[in-house]
Amino acid sequence: MQLIGIDIIEIARIKRAITRHGENFLKRVYTEPEIELYRTKPASLAARFAGKEAVIKALQTKGASLREIEILSEPDGRPQVKLHSKAKRQAADLGLARLAISLSHSRKYAIAFAIGEAK
Repeated sequence: MQLIGIDIIEIARIKRAITRHGENFLKRVYTEPEIELYRTKPASLAARFAGKEAVIKALQTKGASLREIEILSEPDGRPQVKLHSKAKRQAADLGLARLAISLSHSRKYAIAFAIGEAK
């Protein structure tokens, strides 16, 4: 069984949220490592926001916090997903063997596609 999720967001929406809510927004959505690495990169933050939403859709998880999904880049640039708490339990309940994600952005939009493969 394959599980898929996709999401797209306007980068300007993330910029506005940071301008309006600052640190509160960042801490509500992103993990500390994500904030440390991408704080000054709104396109990367937007791509990770879309990624978190795509993972939630793939896992069919309701009520999971965006902070339960962490998306960091490997040294070669490939994004990797690490799940925590409810999102991690949902993946285990689904028998998820693998979760892959792809992130991309243009000047205006960020998009993410997540695919999970159950055992």
